[in-house]
Amino acid sequence: MPWEKSFEESDVVEQAMRVFWQKGYNATSISDITAATGIKRGSLYNAFNGKEDLFLRSLMKYDQEHRKILLDQVDAIDDPREAIASLFDGIVDDSLSDLDKKGCLLVNTSLDYSLADEDVQKVVADAFQELTRFFEKQIKRGQQRGDIPSTLSARSTARTLLSLLIGIRVLGRGLYGKTALRQIAEQAKRLIS
Repeated sequence: MPWEKSFEESDVVEQAMRVFWQKGYNATSISDITAATGIKRGSLYNAFNGKEDLFLRSLMKYDQEHRKILLDQVDAIDDPREAIASLFDGIVDDSLSDLDKKGCLLVNTSLDYSLADEDVQKVVADAFQELTRFFEKQIKRGQQRGDIPSTLSARSTARTLLSLLIGIRVLGRGLYGKTALRQIAEQAKRLIS
């Protein structure tokens, strides 16, 4: 009798994403995933090609539902400086409201970047490149409007802003509190004023 799945793959990916986000890829076992999803190990392997495939799909889902949505929202802001400020304020607020101190799944994954497979590395690299392009675009727009100094290098400043954003995500997992995270965000805003 052929195998029939009795679950929605998207639900399993969502539940697995939460486990990976909380524990990280390396600390998450198949038993953790089966406990969280309620499906058996065999069904998991029949539907997905193992833990690696499920993690990749979870990471892609996270990227679509978290980073891309937030980036689209701030990219729609007409004022370039306000768009960048809103992104930093949103990241700080998100870090402060993260009671479990999970941080950002993309940033967490980047910390073990060299250990990840090529597909996972590509998701992380693409996400960070898109953030860098967002910053660079906003800086250039601001320079054209005369709101951001033309003496700034758009590319290097964009990379610096990305570094500060990643720093907030890492330090916001518990090492830094509200005051320190807000200071980093304010420093980022001063870079473009």
